[in-house]
Amino acid sequence: MQLAAQILIGLIAIIHIYILWLEMFAWTTKAPKVFTVLPKELFPPTKVLAANQGLYNGFLAAGLIWSLCISDHQWKFYVAIFFLSCVLIAGIYGAATASKKILFVQSVPALIALILLHL
Repeated sequence: MQLAAQILIGLIAIIHIYILWLEMFAWTTKAPKVFTVLPKELFPPTKVLAANQGLYNGFLAAGLIWSLCISDHQWKFYVAIFFLSCVLIAGIYGAATASKKILFVQSVPALIALILLHL
C-alpha cells in the first residue's frame, strides 16, 4: 500500500505543477479553454490573481515532492499527511466556492492517498 500511496502522491504533485503552470504562465492562453465557466474577457484582468493562486499550488507540489524525498519513515508520513490534508481542504473549499469538478480533481485523490498511507 505504501508504494501505491507514493505513486498517488507523485501524481497529485504533478497535477499541482500543471495547475501552477496554467495559472502562472498560461492564464490568458490555455486557461480559458480549461476554465470554460469564466468569460474570456476576465482572464487578462485577473492574471496577477491567478499567478498568486498558481504559486500556492506550487507550494503544495513542493511539499508533496519533499515528502517523497524524506528517508525517515515517520517524518515522511507526517509531511505527506500535512500536505495531502492541505490539498484535501483546498479542494473542498474550491468545490464549494468555484466548481464541483475540483472535488474530484484534488480532494478525492488526496483522500485516497491519505487512506493508503494509513493502511
